[in-house]
Amino acid sequence: MQALGRQILAEFYNCDSEALKDEKYIGEAMVQACIEGKATVVTHTFHSFSPFGVSGVVVIAESHVAIHTWPEYNYAAVDIFTCGETIEPWVLFDFLKEKLGSSHVSQMELKRGLFDIGDKKLLFKPDAEVA
Repeated sequence: MQALGRQILAEFYNCDSEALKDEKYIGEAMVQACIEGKATVVTHTFHSFSPFGVSGVVVIAESHVAIHTWPEYNYAAVDIFTCGETIEPWVLFDFLKEKLGSSHVSQMELKRGLFDIGDKKLLFKPDAEVA
């Protein structure tokens, strides 16, 4: 079986509460994580909630990276979804763990878009042909 994508679901605990409240900091950390992981950033958007907490997403050519923070619990939930073979999602994970100041994490990796196509190799954009 071959997979179109890899998805890491990450739980970052014991994070820096002040960092988790700071929309600008979170946005810059997320975009920089994508750059560090050699992803192609397309766009990004982040939103601060009242009284605190940030949600946002970085759309990358290879899929997306999303975050939701709960500063009151020193916790952030992160979804790193990458397609293709050009980036390593664990680089993004490690970068965000450090930037969020997390001292405890829980994570799982899923393979997405599983296909049994024998000896053929899955093609990714822009190499894929339209069926």
